[in-house]
Amino acid sequence: MTRPSFMRGAAALTMAVLIATGLHGQQGQVTANALAQRVDRHYNQLRSLKTNFTESYEGMGMSRTESGTLQLLKPGRMRWDYSSPAGKLFLLDGKYAWFYTKGDPQVQRIAASKLDDLRSPLRFLLGHTQLAKELNHLTMAHAANGEFTLAGQPKGQEQRVRRVTLTVTADGAIHAIEVEETDGSLTRFVFSAEQPNTPVAAGLFQFKPPAGVPVVDALPPV
Repeated sequence: MTRPSFMRGAAALTMAVLIATGLHGQQGQVTANALAQRVDRHYNQLRSLKTNFTESYEGMGMSRTESGTLQLLKPGRMRWDYSSPAGKLFLLDGKYAWFYTKGDPQVQRIAASKLDDLRSPLRFLLGHTQLAKELNHLTMAHAANGEFTLAGQPKGQEQRVRRVTLTVTADGAIHAIEVEETDGSLTRFVFSAEQPNTPVAAGLFQFKPPAGVPVVDALPPV
């Protein structure tokens, strides 16, 4: 049994944060660690989050763009509803991750603890983030529209992920995440219309397989 095509590279994105430093360096400039602390504060105060997303992938001779709505709820639950392609769903209920696209002959499931997917670390946005502990060689650069990028190499993913780059606002909101894998492929998530602490029903994170569709256990990452 092969893994779902969208279950690639995960810890890559692991969202976490920072070393305690002041907000400014000696030159009066915002530092990478200080900006990471702002990301930490922004997401650690949230109970839930709803946002639109666009996901693009280029690599292995392929190129695709998908979009939809992402909802997260503490602790560690998230739901990706795709409007393009319509009917595609990725859901993490805290114990299992579920993968299903309307019309598929089976539902794929994997234990959350074994999940290897580029989206999976986003669940930590609603946990306790420690970005500087997850990314080696954390750097910061100025980006367009007064935003910044934070970039580094995910610890433990040296054989799989070359670099993760977050595009963030000055107050710590993440607008984009880019993952460059060692095979040269590039996955990018762009977020918009963020709704922090919006009411999100816990029932949305309970998956019930369609009648007659079997559930199979997906292979863990190798």
